[in-house]
Amino acid sequence: MSSTSVPGLARFNTSADSEAQAVLHEVCASSAWGSKLLAQRPYATAEALFAASDAAMAELTADDLAEAMAGHPPIGRPRPGDPTSSREQSGMAGATVELKAEMLELNLAYQDRFGHVFLICATGRTGKQMRDAVRERIDNSPEQEREIVRTELGKINRIRLARLVEEENR
Repeated sequence: MSSTSVPGLARFNTSADSEAQAVLHEVCASSAWGSKLLAQRPYATAEALFAASDAAMAELTADDLAEAMAGHPPIGRPRPGDPTSSREQSGMAGATVELKAEMLELNLAYQDRFGHVFLICATGRTGKQMRDAVRERIDNSPEQEREIVRTELGKINRIRLARLVEEENR
């Protein structure tokens, strides 16, 4: 597939650097990640963009990961007016009041332990699956959790980049 056959990719490849940087920041709040992807434009295919994203994610420092995580709201509390996080966290939308309260408590405990929000690729997951994941991960070491977060961020970035390159109009 060429960039000309993917409208969003062609637009991304040819947009001004400032516009492309802003779009990348919506995908991932890490400026290091965004700069690496921006520097490699143009991308011949969506797969080339995804591979560049994966490579940039693998190179992020702990500070870069912290910057990326700061761009994500807690599970169960998407930012008002943010359709991306609302869509990604839709598995919590129909959760019971008890499950939402439990998730809030677990989010706070996780944040106390690790110093950042619990991050998971929530797309396609139910509220119970997300709750079970935070329960499972809360006893990880900070090092283990950092690498899990890196993997989860990579998944989120791929989903968001796929939406970007498939968009007809932004």
